[in-house]
Amino acid sequence: MATVTAAEVNELRSRTGAGMMDCRKALIESNGDFEKAIDYLRKKGQKVAAKRSDRETKEGVVIAQVSDDKKRGVVICLSCETDFVARNEEFTGFAQSVAKLALDHSIASIEDLNNEKVNGEIVSDKINDLIGKIGEKITLSRYEKIEAAYIVSYTHGNYRMGVLVGYSKTIEESAARDVAMQIAAMNPIAVDENSVPGDVIAREKEIAVEQVKAEGKPAEMAEKIAMGKVNKFFKEQTLLAQPFVKDNKLSVAAYLKSIDPDVKVTGFRRVALG
Repeated sequence: MATVTAAEVNELRSRTGAGMMDCRKALIESNGDFEKAIDYLRKKGQKVAAKRSDRETKEGVVIAQVSDDKKRGVVICLSCETDFVARNEEFTGFAQSVAKLALDHSIASIEDLNNEKVNGEIVSDKINDLIGKIGEKITLSRYEKIEAAYIVSYTHGNYRMGVLVGYSKTIEESAARDVAMQIAAMNPIAVDENSVPGDVIAREKEIAVEQVKAEGKPAEMAEKIAMGKVNKFFKEQTLLAQPFVKDNKLSVAAYLKSIDPDVKVTGFRRVALG
């Protein structure tokens, strides 16, 4: 039996909103594995807070930039400890220059970006200089990129979230940004159900089946009811199936069709502090 500490129970409780004893039992049954403990709680019918929530926000800035031809986009997150540092002009300016470096040189990965030179100095060395100067831990914590026929970027809040959306063709910029704002607000996990990884679907189906069984439904009905729950998951968590935030009578797919029947979302990236 795993030894579970009070601190671990409290952490799981803060992440899920489940009761103290339920969290303790979940951690014991899951041998201390937090992800398995969350699944255990969900299977037992507990109301678990969404893991994709932005509540646990650390400080820093998120910078999204798109090339002049609108075909390439990057988004980076430069993290720090306090909002005071995040608002510092030197800190923000450095983040902007790192994003531009990534965009101009089509940097492949965050590791490569850390080793590139910006203004004659290696990015990771410049970060160390800032740490010594400012006195806070600073790190280049996220880097995402995207290529498409047409890309729009959206920055939410005071550099607290950045979104890139790729489209199959050029469309009205305001409409393209509306979808980017949808992604910022609703945090979908994929463009559509066909884009959801198979392991995620299998996990949701397994959880749904266990929930149905826990409700006392006959085993022969569990599969059918579980698929209904999975379809609800697709509607809530995939971009094109979500109700459009500016008009919830339409799905995002229907909204885009009203703008241009031929346009498709080819991909997106969403980076938020925390």
